[in-house]
Amino acid sequence: MNPRHPAQSETILAHWMGIQDANSALNIHGGVIMKLCDEAAGLAAIRHCSNRIVTVGVDRLTFLDPVAVGELVSLKAKVNAAWHSSMEVGVRVEAEKPSSNEVRHTTSAYLTMVSVDEHGRPAPVPPLVPETELELRRQAEAEMRRANRLAERAEIERVRNGE
Repeated sequence: MNPRHPAQSETILAHWMGIQDANSALNIHGGVIMKLCDEAAGLAAIRHCSNRIVTVGVDRLTFLDPVAVGELVSLKAKVNAAWHSSMEVGVRVEAEKPSSNEVRHTTSAYLTMVSVDEHGRPAPVPPLVPETELELRRQAEAEMRRANRLAERAEIERVRNGE
């Protein structure tokens, strides 16, 4: 399998936020933003592995600033790290006010996606070859989040087994 560069997975998804996406305060529901993050991450993962993918987890989804009705939301997704069959995809959400062209970072998310074969079983993904200092930092941070996930899983299993 040929290694891939993070830039090859880069995906930008844009969505105009309407009243159907909002709560009574005219702020966009967090669940709508979460769904869009999942879509953007899925597209980036597909671009990396050229295969079907499934979402297996969201490590972190942080809402930094509300998004209002009428704003244009851009979701920028890119694979941060790739392992045997899984990938971490980072998503940055920005909202733009059309009246002022002001753009602000509203949400950050890290999702774990897994490549699957035609039977739904995990399938190998290409190695990721980061090139820039930023890509190397993102990969190192993804490795830390993965180590934390695996340690937590092992600790839960230990407790469940009465150890």
